[in-house]
Amino acid sequence: MPKDKDRLNLVVIGHVDSGKSTSTGHLIYKCGGIDARTIEKYEKEANEMGKGTFKYAWVLDKLKAERERGITIDIALWKFESEKRVYTIIDAPGHRDFIKNMITGTSQADAAILMIAAGEGEFEAGFSKDGQTREHALLAQTMGVKEVVVAINKMDDKSVNYSEKRYTEIKDELINYLKKVGYNPAKIQFIPISGWHGDNMLEQSVNMPWYKGFTLIQSLDSLTTPKRPKDKPLRLPLQDVYKIGGIGTVPVGRVETGCLKPGMVVTFGPMNVTTEVKSVEMHHEQVEEAEPGDNVGFNVKNLSVKDIKRGFVASDSKNDPCKDTENFTAQVIVLNHPGQIANGYSPVCDCHTSHIACKFNSIKSKIDKRTGTVMEENPPFVKSGDAAMVELIPMKPMVVEVFSQYPPLGRFAVRDMRQTVAVGVIKATVRKENVGKETKAAKKATAKK
Repeated sequence: MPKDKDRLNLVVIGHVDSGKSTSTGHLIYKCGGIDARTIEKYEKEANEMGKGTFKYAWVLDKLKAERERGITIDIALWKFESEKRVYTIIDAPGHRDFIKNMITGTSQADAAILMIAAGEGEFEAGFSKDGQTREHALLAQTMGVKEVVVAINKMDDKSVNYSEKRYTEIKDELINYLKKVGYNPAKIQFIPISGWHGDNMLEQSVNMPWYKGFTLIQSLDSLTTPKRPKDKPLRLPLQDVYKIGGIGTVPVGRVETGCLKPGMVVTFGPMNVTTEVKSVEMHHEQVEEAEPGDNVGFNVKNLSVKDIKRGFVASDSKNDPCKDTENFTAQVIVLNHPGQIANGYSPVCDCHTSHIACKFNSIKSKIDKRTGTVMEENPPFVKSGDAAMVELIPMKPMVVEVFSQYPPLGRFAVRDMRQTVAVGVIKATVRKENVGKETKAAKKATAKK
């Protein structure tokens, strides 16, 4: 893969059935990520099962099934290229039960395509209080996804019939909401598409002559490339750990800061497990170095799948290795909690790829969201709409970092009652030492150096 094209990790988010998989599959196909023969095969199989409209979705789902059988190291990652860059798509599930995975996926993305279904009643369902659209947009913002493209999909639906009026109605409603969440709508492109027919995906649609803006691929190409913090120490949160026959233990995740190279001695926090990296792979190719933004699988020596797991973080054992957390102080904004949050509240905190219960040990102060000035010291409780400085204690070992130093490991979402009740940014941490396992390979590699 030529290094001269820049890379962008995309997450596709939106309400269940908004057409995420179909549109994504179609885009990958159109950009040459899959050949026509494969699509024909899927089409035939889909038709035989009476699911003809699923052929593009199958591109992604078929591979999910194959992935689960452990044939490859890659996770739900799909690659396609435009003239300008290489995109990696992280397929995020839209279903409410999968919100945890959606957070894991989104925390690894540089940009998001927010998929909206334009059908009569469909947009309203996705955007209602119980729909996923609002929550996804909000989570994307918290998880640091700064760039968003909104694809208003299913413009070919009978109830829409490529209508400009419907497009404008949806766009206006979204602009209001995105502004509230903290996005600047002036910078966001809203593209009317049909993921099924391909309108406005790669070329301008003849069905919507009223739309003069960018196509989907043009708007993706116009996104700015995020700065990659290569000079910081390594942080690589694990998304999964596989056991692959003939190779061994293979953790998979995205390099957030620093670089990962074969031969490096890495420490996995929070359990302080140290070993040597044998090889690093990206999209089935061995690489000599993985940089921030790269999704990789890497093979480690003398560790079993039981030693490390999702949510652990790989770091350089010689350069600020990550540690377990005694407690951390964060600025928390309460979004939608039906009651009051007082000291002792212990919801699940989703930070990078870990999902661990954390106790609100003490609410130190209530602050003004916009200016950060303290409005009340040691308030008895906080409620929806409030911002506060809080000291939290993880109920299990967990790696978190200060946002200013390692942004991807310094922001988190607070989930309770199957919804996101608050979001936070970490201002300070108190680390704690765990005596962990150091493998023979690590001792040998360290001695060599």
